Amino acid sequence: MYAMTIRTTSAHAIWAFLMLLSGIQMPAAAQEDGTFTLYLVRHAEKELDAQDPDLTACGVERSESLTAFFDAVPLEAVYSTDFRRTMNTALPTARAKGLEVQAYDPRALEGAMEELLQKQQDALVVGHSNTTGVLAGLLVGEDIGSFDESIYNRVYQVVVSAQGNRLHVLHTAFHCGH
Repeated sequence: MYAMTIRTTSAHAIWAFLMLLSGIQMPAAAQEDGTFTLYLVRHAEKELDAQDPDLTACGVERSESLTAFFDAVPLEAVYSTDFRRTMNTALPTARAKGLEVQAYDPRALEGAMEELLQKQQDALVVGHSNTTGVLAGLLVGEDIGSFDESIYNRVYQVVVSAQGNRLHVLHTAFHCGH
């Protein structure tokens, strides 16, 4: 497992450089050999006083910064749980890529894992603090579990190939302007 910190300004150039520097391959669109990459993130900062809260001003900024982060990353699909905070985190990147956000059930992570593996697409998957790490773990056969609700900066990159699934944990260096 790798951990890296990258800034979201000019993120695609820095991300590519760090990937090359550390030996992590920057994926092209799902390759002929069946290799593809999944990126799992938690929704951005949310309001605290609602049943299905929306994003805060900082959350909106973070979701828009993901668009820059994924600018040079080929994505064929964007998935989100069916909550306002996750959908609104996924939407800017989906729109920038010309994709629709597809919903998945956070209560059925094994089913989501099977569907992601079956579709073999380079994809962004937006979830929650109690599902994102768990789903990444399921994809690589490790028990990762949930993480603290104060954490918003992780990107779990899962490279799926015939040689086995590899997990890289990236940390963005986003700073809210509000």
